[in-house]
Amino acid sequence: MSSDEPHRTPEPPGEHSQNSDRNGTAGKTGRPRRTGWRRLIPTWRMLLGTVLGLLLLLIGLFALGYALVDIPAANSAATAQSNVYLYADGTPIARDGDVNRENVPLSQVPRTVQHAVLAAEDRDFYSESAIDPKAMLRAAWNTVTGKGKQSGSTITQQYVKNYYLGQEQTVSRKVKEFFISIKLDREATKDEILEGYLNTSYFGRNAYGVQAAAQAYYGVDVQDLTTAQGAYLAALLNAPSAYDVVAHPENKGRAVARWNYVLDGMVKEKWLTPATRAATTFPTPDEAHNNQAGLSGQRGYLRDAVRDYIVDRKILDEDTLATGGYRITTTLQRAKQDAFVAAVDDQLMSKIDKKSRAADRNVRAGGTAVDPRTGKVLALYGGIDYTKQYVNNATRRDYQVGSTFKPFVFTSAVENGSTTQDGRVITPNTLYDGTDQRPVQGWDGGYYAPENEDSVDYGPLTVREATDKSVNAVYAQMAVDVGPGRVRQTAIDLGLPADTPDLTASPSIALGPATASVLDMAGAYATLAGHGRHTDYTLVTALSKDGESVTLPAPKGSRVVSRESADTTTAMLRSVVEDGTGTAAQAAGRPAAGKTGTAEEDTAAWFAGYTPDLATVVAVMGQDPDTAAHTPLYGAAGLPRINGGGFPAQIWAQFTRKALAGTPVHDFDLELEEGAEEPPEPPAADSQGPAGTAKPSAGTRTPGPSASKSGTRPSPTAPTAGATTGPGRGRDGGGDTGRGAPPAGRPREGVLSDLTSPSGRRSPPAAER
Repeated sequence: MSSDEPHRTPEPPGEHSQNSDRNGTAGKTGRPRRTGWRRLIPTWRMLLGTVLGLLLLLIGLFALGYALVDIPAANSAATAQSNVYLYADGTPIARDGDVNRENVPLSQVPRTVQHAVLAAEDRDFYSESAIDPKAMLRAAWNTVTGKGKQSGSTITQQYVKNYYLGQEQTVSRKVKEFFISIKLDREATKDEILEGYLNTSYFGRNAYGVQAAAQAYYGVDVQDLTTAQGAYLAALLNAPSAYDVVAHPENKGRAVARWNYVLDGMVKEKWLTPATRAATTFPTPDEAHNNQAGLSGQRGYLRDAVRDYIVDRKILDEDTLATGGYRITTTLQRAKQDAFVAAVDDQLMSKIDKKSRAADRNVRAGGTAVDPRTGKVLALYGGIDYTKQYVNNATRRDYQVGSTFKPFVFTSAVENGSTTQDGRVITPNTLYDGTDQRPVQGWDGGYYAPENEDSVDYGPLTVREATDKSVNAVYAQMAVDVGPGRVRQTAIDLGLPADTPDLTASPSIALGPATASVLDMAGAYATLAGHGRHTDYTLVTALSKDGESVTLPAPKGSRVVSRESADTTTAMLRSVVEDGTGTAAQAAGRPAAGKTGTAEEDTAAWFAGYTPDLATVVAVMGQDPDTAAHTPLYGAAGLPRINGGGFPAQIWAQFTRKALAGTPVHDFDLELEEGAEEPPEPPAADSQGPAGTAKPSAGTRTPGPSASKSGTRPSPTAPTAGATTGPGRGRDGGGDTGRGAPPAGRPREGVLSDLTSPSGRRSPPAAER
């Protein structure tokens, strides 16, 4: 061994090979073992492996969740909308449906309102993805540190929650919201998402969507919102109920602060100039503008009438309309509607005392006004309050129209050139026999001898006088002279529905057993006001859903009777207002024509009349509130009985005066049938009585005092309801002497059966009572 070689300590046998095996490479020094607490610290390799594993797991879970979670169908609450019913001027009447919502396209929402919502909820909406991790982390941190609970959700996420999922706070809902938002962001445009968000968000006051909110807080449509108002609605999204400064004035400071936050955000995003911001003042919302969501007062009646019109005309079926979302503009005019309510309240309801008089509990009222030129229904009174009396008295068809039907008989006579039994042409000056219970002549359908009101004998009198006094005997005979079938057809031509109950072709048709509605009668009288040209009444001028218009039937107008026939009838009905049972209508202060009517047993009193510009029908009805049975109006309002010349005519006059206030006064432009203006012919001196009927035999009642032809015209002063006048005046049945309520079973001016006993006394079938 050389002395220059380094000294080596000999290794024990086998040590070298063991070290080589342990280190994997011969000659390398081994790493010291980790001992003690150091063994608990993961190595960087372990950390890297864990992170990579978790990342792969998250990617897998994301891929799995993305694959498994589909965009579901919208939840029913999000798609539910209310139907919105509007007056002709666009102001709301009512809403129906479970949810107060009306969807609007984004194009209808002002840009300032859109920007206000973005400033309040998601300023980076148009540039960000569906999920904002930073916002989610910030919201979580603020919630944990007590800085306030925040959602951290983008507008896309909020829309997904509103439209697809619901409001429950669960982990599964949040997971679904996450994946649906990502998918939706890929499938829908930002504008579509924002539109959906604006239509589904809750703003308080039971208003879902920005359109309902605009109405609820400011009484305007969304397109009419100002910047300040839009900013307040945007502020409400954060706390809809708490920030309602009307309901919670104690929170006004917080609400104003949030409103300022929105406006400042708009300035920061350059959506609003600093000058405009400085000039903007807080727009305190109005109080309770969402009351149209209810159906109290007249709203329910109007809603029902419009809904029935849409379904009956087959514009939409009932199920389709019930889906909601329809915006329905009606023909109804708010000022005239208010005038109708005021007239009923002033002339009738103010005199009702349900606590002191049992009969007053039974009083109902209905009314309708129609434009005779267009057929548009301008006002409709359905009852005192839909929530108290839900049956619509303007559209129901179960009360007899009484003598308001008589003008249709005369119109038919003129239209058909009808003659009396002895061959004389029927004109306003034709003489008839008005003897009480005189059997009709020329009718082979059975014995029929109608009773006049209060059994008054009138003897010979002209058709004009018989119309003034509403003499049953004359009009029953005239119906036979014309032909009951022709009379029925004329009534249908003028506007009564062919399926009107009890519109039967018999002599009694003249006395009004038909149970047409107030609305039906207004349409028919509008035809007379329109010189014989009938236009189907209409209640709707526009109908749309989600911006798409629904086609409406074109108004149908046609001449149904000659102008001379209609105008000659009008001339006679002017006499009713000037000198007959309808003098109370003179208070309208307009040239007017009209007719009073009373149902059998005084269960209803009517006045149907018109000016050249407006046709209106009013009915006061009796109905037991407990049994719904028709009841006489005896004793109501403290009067012995109610007739058409009383409350109905008074309501008509006040309404007409107010409805036409400020418009020119037009007179009737009439073209009369030949002979209509001739003086009355003298009574026949031969063996034949008026109109070719046999003269009354000995023992038959002779004309009473009311048969006088002169000196009996009433004062033009309108009588009060139930006021008594001289014999034969003040009652549309002809001959109200001011006596109390007649015995039970005594018919008024209205219906008598065609079939009576041999003695001539009435024996009505049960169905006619």
